[in-house]
Amino acid sequence: MSARQPPDLQDKQPPDPLGMPQRQGLGCSSWGGLFWLLLLGAVGLWLWSLWGGGATDMTEISYSRFRQQVQQDNVESVVVQGQEIQGTLVVSATTQTDSGDTVEFRNFLTYVPSFGDDQILSLMEQHDVQVETRPTSDFSWLLILGNLLPVLLLLGVGFFLFSRMRSGGNGGGISSIFNMRQSGARRYSGGDGRVTFDDVAGLKGPKAELQEIVQFLKDPSYFQRLGGQVPKGVLLVGPPGTGKTLLARAVAGEAGVPFLSITGSNFMEMLVGVGASRVRDLFGEAKKASPSIIFIDELDSIGRSRGAGLGGGHDEREQTLNQLLSEMDGFEPNESVIVMAATNRPDILDRALLRPGRFDRQIMVNLPTLKDRLAILQIHSRHKPLSDEVDLEGVARGTPGFSGADLENLLNEAALLAARRDKDEIEPEDIEDSRDKVMMGLERDGLSMSEEEIKMVAYHEGGHAVVAAVLPYADPIHKVTIVPRGQAMGVTQQLPERDKYIYRREYMLDRLAVMMGGRAAENLIFETSTSGAENDLKEATKLARKMVLDWGMSTRLGQVALGSHGNEVFLGQEIAQRREYSESTARDVDQEIKDILDDAYERAMATLEENRNGLESLVAALLKEEEVPGERVLELLDVEKEMIKIPTHVS
Repeated sequence: MSARQPPDLQDKQPPDPLGMPQRQGLGCSSWGGLFWLLLLGAVGLWLWSLWGGGATDMTEISYSRFRQQVQQDNVESVVVQGQEIQGTLVVSATTQTDSGDTVEFRNFLTYVPSFGDDQILSLMEQHDVQVETRPTSDFSWLLILGNLLPVLLLLGVGFFLFSRMRSGGNGGGISSIFNMRQSGARRYSGGDGRVTFDDVAGLKGPKAELQEIVQFLKDPSYFQRLGGQVPKGVLLVGPPGTGKTLLARAVAGEAGVPFLSITGSNFMEMLVGVGASRVRDLFGEAKKASPSIIFIDELDSIGRSRGAGLGGGHDEREQTLNQLLSEMDGFEPNESVIVMAATNRPDILDRALLRPGRFDRQIMVNLPTLKDRLAILQIHSRHKPLSDEVDLEGVARGTPGFSGADLENLLNEAALLAARRDKDEIEPEDIEDSRDKVMMGLERDGLSMSEEEIKMVAYHEGGHAVVAAVLPYADPIHKVTIVPRGQAMGVTQQLPERDKYIYRREYMLDRLAVMMGGRAAENLIFETSTSGAENDLKEATKLARKMVLDWGMSTRLGQVALGSHGNEVFLGQEIAQRREYSESTARDVDQEIKDILDDAYERAMATLEENRNGLESLVAALLKEEEVPGERVLELLDVEKEMIKIPTHVS
């Protein structure tokens, strides 16, 4: 569960993360400034050479114009160097530029044609032109700078990369080249603002499991007197936002020991071997401060299965993982150092990480229950002015599947929305609107839809709502809206009465019928199909496939789990996986899935035909009001729905 983090744990960065004296190196600012000054000068010199350097105020003229001036005895002297001819006129002349402007010149520049001119020298002798020749020079600023500029740019990029190498790119100057093998972990010690288990709402089971870790860190002899050993590694597993990192900080706060925090990505670096070196440095510092806790967030970034997928693995990551395995349970003793890690993908972790002696204890941090959600909302609403009409218990009941982070975001969005509306308190409608924003996305303002399209959306959502209201095992309707939000043109929102952990086959079949309600309404009213049912069909097919392959809810195949691999994490991993059933069975699976979906569609169509008048009334209300609450839907359909109670205990 998420809870408010104390100020000293929010973006806190001590002068040295691990309490070590800082190395004094060359300052990056002085060297960097000198380098950029030299680079700027080189670029300027290159441009100066490219544009002629501004050496003279010569005007470039055509070769024909030059010959004409020689024949008119208006050329005083020339300097010939290779193909280039520079000269001075006796009297200023005029010429036209490429833009058509007329300019006056006396000093000129022209070039001998590539095919040569054997008569130009005799022509200049006849007209008493003073001729000076110079040898062709191999030196060229343009050539030198053209070759030097890429080298300078490469040096600049290299200098920038080396200056950003410390702690994964957090700066540090040239000295970072020498200390980039340090782990860069943040170290937190006990203080007045430390996090304890009281700051973590819910999670009664995980907190009880972690009490052993706290007791061991406070008094190691308590378990050692009976020969017991506390797990060296504790892996917190759960969806994002459920409070795994907060739990680790609470363990450190309860035990009052140093807490070294680092993310898995901090071990990875562009140079081979740096990750393993940082692991050694991290454990070395933890042993010096023992008893202590090492917390590695997002362990799956370095702990993935070695050699998985197409093309093998990643050498640097695998070397880092090997070093981590050795430090946790290798030849050297690792006493009084507890390694905690968090991940939301335990299925891709290397098996060697999960064996006894390493991460030998896995603690599931699940999504909060109704009681936990209420406690989380109470924590996050401490410093928010709530109206007396706000019912946090009702908000908790209406947010199944929300994590602690989601609930925090819900109240924050409500506070921002209330402030935008110039209110002094957060009212129930602010929380309701913020929930719609979190669950369905922002309203799509400015979306221009024709009357026919709006009517189709209304019947589509009305079809979902009617089927959900009539079928006994379907979740209750919270509200129906045709206001476009996110990627959806409309939404039929259902909220369960309570948290569910076991689902009956009847519930699944009713759920499939509700998904097919939109498509059935389109065919019933308009005798056509639209693209608006895309997501409904995808989700229905996915659910039907799970029913057949994983849950044994197929009458044709019987009580057998054929297994579905789902989305593969590693490229090419499915190549090595053998399907555990024949082609004939695969055809039966496809046919059974189709039969289940067809049956769900027929049930939805039959339900809509029986409640055609209620559907028309609901659509009329949607076209007029755009949003209809669940209670109003039941009134329009004249349905008194009594939910069938599903047993909470299954033997």
